[in-house]
Amino acid sequence: MQIRLDKLIASAGLASRGEVRLLLRQGRVLVDGVPEKSADRKLDPEAVRVAVDGRELVYVAHHYYMLYKPPGVLSATEDGAGPTVLELMGETERRLGLFPVGRLDKDAEGLLLLTDDGDFCHRVISPKSGVEKTYYVETAVPVPEAAPAAFAAGLTLADGTRCRPAKLLLFGPGERRATVKLTEGKFHQVKRMMAAVGSPVTLLRRVAEGALALDPALAPGEWRALTEAEREAVFGEIRA
Repeated sequence: MQIRLDKLIASAGLASRGEVRLLLRQGRVLVDGVPEKSADRKLDPEAVRVAVDGRELVYVAHHYYMLYKPPGVLSATEDGAGPTVLELMGETERRLGLFPVGRLDKDAEGLLLLTDDGDFCHRVISPKSGVEKTYYVETAVPVPEAAPAAFAAGLTLADGTRCRPAKLLLFGPGERRATVKLTEGKFHQVKRMMAAVGSPVTLLRRVAEGALALDPALAPGEWRALTEAEREAVFGEIRA
């Protein structure tokens, strides 16, 4: 496999592809110990040694992160209406071309994946993949005992939107807490479904995607890289 030198350096989060040209002009990039000037030089990252300012690079094709999104932050790469999830990441990570895997409402919190892998993103969010997203909800009034059956049958929302069958698990009779499991992600879907059964949501937290649970060690606003096993766990509950 051969890739452009500027892409390899950008993949490490050291500089944007535009900034790489400055590094090259300044002689700060070495390929096998020799200063390189050409940003578009193609090379095999496993066959040569590339170093920037003496730091040897290890090429990583794609990056994957788990973030505990706090309320009030937008699931977007940029937006003039408020802070975005990318602003919570480190300077190096913000250079990687990351984007959210799906969305969480601005006032919602919980597990949000970020990546620069478009295929991974599509697989996670596509209803055809069957990746189940799990949410913890609190409601303004007790959830009706008949609500789980309505979810299982597939709700039709007030505007006529038809929802796929979903799971609603109550904490007990008369409870204002529940768990919702969906395989799709329509606009404000969890809130709209709960409102349809007469229980407006007061707190919404995504706690899992597939078999990957939100790391309990993460506080709101904190993030960490995913392991390969955790990436595979996202698809661990795909139904045949």
